[in-house]
Amino acid sequence: MLKKITTVASVVLLSALTACGSGGGGGDTGSSGGTITMGFAQVGAESGWRTANTKSIQDEAKTAGIELKFSDAQQKQENQIKAIRSYIQQKVSVIAFSPVVETGWDTVLLEAKRANIPVILTDRSIDSDDTSLYKTFLGSDFVEEGRKAGDWLVANASGPTSVVELQGTTGAAPAIDRKTGFEEKIAAKPDIKVVASQSGDFTRSGGKQVMEAFLKSQPKIDVVYAHNDDMGLGAIEAIKAAGKVPGKDIKIITVDAVKDGMQALANGEINFIVECNPLLGKQLMDLAKKVVAGEQVPERVVTVEGTFTQEQAKAALPQRQY
Repeated sequence: MLKKITTVASVVLLSALTACGSGGGGGDTGSSGGTITMGFAQVGAESGWRTANTKSIQDEAKTAGIELKFSDAQQKQENQIKAIRSYIQQKVSVIAFSPVVETGWDTVLLEAKRANIPVILTDRSIDSDDTSLYKTFLGSDFVEEGRKAGDWLVANASGPTSVVELQGTTGAAPAIDRKTGFEEKIAAKPDIKVVASQSGDFTRSGGKQVMEAFLKSQPKIDVVYAHNDDMGLGAIEAIKAAGKVPGKDIKIITVDAVKDGMQALANGEINFIVECNPLLGKQLMDLAKKVVAGEQVPERVVTVEGTFTQEQAKAALPQRQY
């Protein structure tokens, strides 16, 4: 069982680390008046978070006067690589993308580097020894998000607690890091056990399907830890269909804080949400202008995020942008 929430979680402060090397892009800055052209390769449209992220990028590109060439990879790395190569051929000013998975990017990013087109990573990082392949990484600290989820559970769990984990896309940075941070924190309380962990691919349908399987295979489930709201919302559907009450019979922790998730939290069906801010558009356009101009930028820019309990969700919902 879980104790009543008694504390308000802290907000992650904006931070930036050591500046990376200077040097602007050598791609075409546009045929009219030096307009910046950005090629953006999006992961897909797998969740409410991703939809809000895409809209933010598209809206802020217009505001900044940046010509945006946009592609949807449908959660396939090969589609993103194909899009990036297309942007290189088109000689865009700058390339930005949110990697589907962490590995396998060195070859195509080296092609961009040789074409003197700067690259910006957004939302997700890559696993590469060659950090010169990109200028900066803008996004959340996913390990810290997992830690926040783990901290809440450690503070509120009483007695033996069986947890099932709905992981994000296999090989994706947020899935790897949110799992790592969560496990790091719950290690302090041996009574908390992750009894099953499986990917729901960050989708609502995936979360529902995996949760249905967990409910059949696990004799005791006290808590669901979902790597995003959409999978948590899918789990709610499965829990209700099994005749149990989400938020009471089975506690739910999620990451993102999109409107649907926040509403479920306000309704008491989710118990705690760690925020992951999708509104990266303005920061991305500001960084793009700087790298194209050859200015130094931080290697790492962390977005400002918080956490939400039921009462905090009720207060935040009327002004929620996503």
